[in-house]
Amino acid sequence: MTSIMRQEINDIPRVAARLLADAGERFADAGRQLRERDPAVVVTIARGSSDHAAHFLKYAIELELGIPVASVGPSLGSIFDAPLKLERGAAIAISQSGASPDIVSLARTAQSGGALSLALVNTVPSPLAEAVSLPIDIMAGQEIAVAATKSFANSIVAGLALVAAWSEKPALRAAVEALPEQLEKALSLDWSGLVEPLRHADSLYMLGRGPSLAIALEAALKCKETCELHAEAYSSAEVLHGPVSLVAADFPVLAFAARDKAETSIADTASKLSAKKAAVYLTSSKGEGVHRLPFIETGHPLTDAFALIVPYYGMVEALSRARGFNPDKPAALKKVTETQ
Repeated sequence: MTSIMRQEINDIPRVAARLLADAGERFADAGRQLRERDPAVVVTIARGSSDHAAHFLKYAIELELGIPVASVGPSLGSIFDAPLKLERGAAIAISQSGASPDIVSLARTAQSGGALSLALVNTVPSPLAEAVSLPIDIMAGQEIAVAATKSFANSIVAGLALVAAWSEKPALRAAVEALPEQLEKALSLDWSGLVEPLRHADSLYMLGRGPSLAIALEAALKCKETCELHAEAYSSAEVLHGPVSLVAADFPVLAFAARDKAETSIADTASKLSAKKAAVYLTSSKGEGVHRLPFIETGHPLTDAFALIVPYYGMVEALSRARGFNPDKPAALKKVTETQ
């Protein structure tokens, strides 16, 4: 029987196509307002998978627009009641439910501090949608499995569409328009060869750099959520500054490399870990002594990095079942987490 999580993974290309078809005017309007504001800084507000989408969006904005982006801790608004000076800034909140009190509180704080405030949210109306000036429905539809997949994916699709409208860069716009087709191709990639090596693992590392680091962060979270398998995500540079000490023979490492300027750096680190006899799996044709994972080339470095999460999701759902768990209902979690 196909799990609900697997069904929702399979739905990723369809909901992406729906969002891009139905929300074009909303993205165009938000892009226009962001150009008019010309923010000196952007802050993001999110937790969990949504924070990983925000991390991806951070790199997209910095790479395409040259504007620094920082994640702001939600407790600044909900616990510390600290004002923020954002008269020349923009704030982007990301949430599936739009209901977590600390996310809503910080979004209000950012708006009160003068920010142009936006939300990428899967529930409209919701408290978060009402707390910002520009709520954007990511249109992922109802998500039943506890581990977010299609809502994470559509948060990034929405974020990339927003950046494309804001930057007015033709290459990114074309890559975003092609995403549904590219995500369908990514669904067909077979990463099932990872299941048996990870079935009895106790711990592993996920590596990336730039946009692919956000994908590594999301991958590590899904491993913990659905498989009760300890996974830590690191920059391929940062892992060499201490964490490499834990890498011994057969230690599993998944290295997420996109077709971008960081690919060679990630592959070089993967080769170094392979030389330590680690079991290294790499999404690149570069590097030495590694196991190759299939990938697609979308024609743009940002969408190349994003597409890597789709075959990973399929693999981790199968790994969850192989380890004896129900991927739809992790024992210690619930679908909506509301934190203060």
